[in-house]
Amino acid sequence: MNIESIMTKNVRSIQGDEPISAAARLLKKDNIGCLPVCNAQGKVEGIVTDRDIALRCVAAGMDPTHTKVKDVMTNGVYTLSPKDSVESAAETMRKAQVRRVPVCDNGCLCGIVSLGDLTCRCGCSDDTMQTITDLSSCVCKRNK
Repeated sequence: MNIESIMTKNVRSIQGDEPISAAARLLKKDNIGCLPVCNAQGKVEGIVTDRDIALRCVAAGMDPTHTKVKDVMTNGVYTLSPKDSVESAAETMRKAQVRRVPVCDNGCLCGIVSLGDLTCRCGCSDDTMQTITDLSSCVCKRNK
């Protein structure tokens, strides 16, 4: 099974020059935890999470209406191809210790896959399920 069959399509994204307050409003409106940050051509440049906003902006005393997304986003984001296997996605998430990975086709955002997608939407092998369990444990420990 490949990522294309389980990823969320029509993903909301934001540009790096937008204010953090705009990102926070989108996260709340869509009840999501992250936004891929894309340039005008749709290429992923980073990702901003609710945690980035809370820790890198608000807790740091920055003004969310004047702070740009690019100033608090996570750079160097791992991406997947729609044709990548579920096993490959699980391994990427485990190595990077992340719960969500943007999916790009020819460099442009076309979806996002989450740990929840891997566990809920596919009949994974026992090895893949163990990797997902390990990943969840690693991410939870890292975020404490």
